[in-house]
Amino acid sequence: MKIGLLGYGKMGKAIEQIARAEGEQIALRVDVDNAGEIGPEDLKACEVLIEFTRPEAAFDNIRRALEAGVPIVSGTTGWLDRWPEVRRLCEAREGAFFYASNFSIGVNILFALNRYLARLMNERPEYEVSLMETHHIHKLDEPSGTAVTLAEGILQELDRKHSWTLEAGPAAEAIGITARREGEVPGIHEVTYRSPVDTLRLRHEAHSREGFARGALLAARWLPGRQGVYGMQDLLGLK
Repeated sequence: MKIGLLGYGKMGKAIEQIARAEGEQIALRVDVDNAGEIGPEDLKACEVLIEFTRPEAAFDNIRRALEAGVPIVSGTTGWLDRWPEVRRLCEAREGAFFYASNFSIGVNILFALNRYLARLMNERPEYEVSLMETHHIHKLDEPSGTAVTLAEGILQELDRKHSWTLEAGPAAEAIGITARREGEVPGIHEVTYRSPVDTLRLRHEAHSREGFARGALLAARWLPGRQGVYGMQDLLGLK
């Protein structure tokens, strides 16, 4: 498979290392130094594109891929205010777009457990819920896209919460999210339910970027030949 990498930072390089070791071809590498030189024909030379860049660049990268008719997998967070535009463009172009705030298989199992636990806790008002996430100091968005996905999963199931807020601990009808930036931490996420008598936690800790890179590569192999907007729930059968 001919893969194009939009973004050639730490994630791009991790994906390349695994892809090449498994016999895939990296047909295109795009970073800040050559982004202005890349045209539609360069994108069309790829069977699929994998995009890990910056929030301010993600929408244009996705738009260009869909306009060129190339399936694209994106893991950039912090741009979802433009999600409706991407969905409309994907439908209009009959394209294929795959997005995940986190490509780790373990994290996506955590998402499913999180929704199930929130459904159970809807009947247990004595438990207060909060979230905590820790990432490396280079991460630009805060809270992380993964933390936002966890919060949204809780909001779908827990009637007593109506929003999330970026602050330590819970706040009335909002889920409190604590965001920490420390060293080179790949990613830690915790969902905590606390009552007067006990505490229950769901926790995922990434040991390296490899899990994210393998998940993105799995999505890139799965997407070509499909049409529509997809995510890890589709890929892993978690819906």
